[in-house]
Amino acid sequence: MFEVKKISMIYDMEKEEKKYALKGFDLSLPDKGLVGIIGPSGSGKSTLMYCLSTLRKPTGGSIKYNGSELTEASNAERERLRRLEFGFVFQKHYLVPYMSAVNNVMVAGVGKEGRIREKAEEILKELGIKESEFSKKPAKLSGGQCQRIAIARSVINNPKVIFADEPTASLDHENAFNVMKIFKEYSKDRLVLVVTHDKSILKDSDRIIEMWDGQINMQDGEDR
Repeated sequence: MFEVKKISMIYDMEKEEKKYALKGFDLSLPDKGLVGIIGPSGSGKSTLMYCLSTLRKPTGGSIKYNGSELTEASNAERERLRRLEFGFVFQKHYLVPYMSAVNNVMVAGVGKEGRIREKAEEILKELGIKESEFSKKPAKLSGGQCQRIAIARSVINNPKVIFADEPTASLDHENAFNVMKIFKEYSKDRLVLVVTHDKSILKDSDRIIEMWDGQINMQDGEDR
């Protein structure tokens, strides 16, 4: 699905001493599976995810997604991918505070409102959110419930790729592992990329990519 060649990201380009977030490496990612990207703060793991998801454009190199060069895609094409083929989950749930749980999921949906609501409610139920909680606003829900609603929002359009950046960092262990179970199930026929500093949540991953200082330090599980 993704073919990355010589990707680099340089910050402070105008300065004499440039900061390299990514240092020109190659990477291939499959059509499905749960892939963890791990490394210390400043290792480049989040920058890599943002480049793959078109949220940032690398300074150099190539990123191909299903054969199409993302670094040359128009703004409209990148927006289309983020809307229809990519889903996003972050450390903070970023739910709209004045919207109900179901409306927070629906806001990302594409299609007729009735069908979007039906699908949103169906996904929420699958993620363990009760019907009595559909009308509640984020302030009336637990952190784990809010993160599950954020996951529901990310999958409302049945994306081919889920990008999750530190999705469990603000959760307790029980909720963190519940979130990872959801991602594992979704990854059976989709690609789920999880950026994290906590290797323990990746125990059921199909592959782990360890990053250090802007480069891939080690990969585990490529043949699993």
